[in-house]
Amino acid sequence: MKIESYKKLKNGKYRLLFDNSETLDVYEDVILKLELLLKKNISESLKQKILEENEKQDVYAVGLKYIDTRVRSKKEVIDYLKRKEYSFSNIENAVNILEKQGYINDRNFAKSFLNNRLITTSNGPYKIKSDLKEKGVSSEIIDDVMEEYTIDIQKEKIVKQINRMIKSNRNKGNHLLKRKIFNELSKQGFKRSILNECLQTIQLDSDQELREKEYRKLYQKLSKKYQGNELEYKIREKLYQKGFECY
Repeated sequence: MKIESYKKLKNGKYRLLFDNSETLDVYEDVILKLELLLKKNISESLKQKILEENEKQDVYAVGLKYIDTRVRSKKEVIDYLKRKEYSFSNIENAVNILEKQGYINDRNFAKSFLNNRLITTSNGPYKIKSDLKEKGVSSEIIDDVMEEYTIDIQKEKIVKQINRMIKSNRNKGNHLLKRKIFNELSKQGFKRSILNECLQTIQLDSDQELREKEYRKLYQKLSKKYQGNELEYKIREKLYQKGFECY
């Protein structure tokens, strides 16, 4: 089988036309590596070598394109290439090259990931650590990078969240509101001791006025069904569920 011509394509490849009308799209690096410009006659063994080297280059190119959209962890790249059903040896080869070239760097990825979460989310440190672990970043790198998420930054985020939740939960008593805030921010990955410290600094309005307003609303609603002590019991029960102290 003889190469008749080369046609340059847009994706870093050349289309090789053989004398039997067969074509093969080959990466330029493969052409240079196997010296195909000098070897016009292609044996079956050499053709197989071209295909093998071409796939190696293809895995690398796909991995590089995947990274180009945003910073990725090593595990993310490996998982993505596995989904493309490339061989393990070719994936390993491509990832090793991408690491050596600096395109894959889990420390840089972790720093970028943390900065993005600090800007775009209200996630606490535990949540971010968990997410980085899922991305395959080592515990050592995670611990080092997470030092940038200082206590002061955590407190600033917590206080902002607390103020937001106070504004959106004005119909709840202080007891229920504090519990709701604590539970929600715990789920977001903040340390409980820091949450308690921040909650103690927040000054909440007195429940009295709001309690009286809720009492009147409940009285008007429940008095249609209950009377006397039973009515009072039902009102107190509802007030307690809303987080109001019942004396």
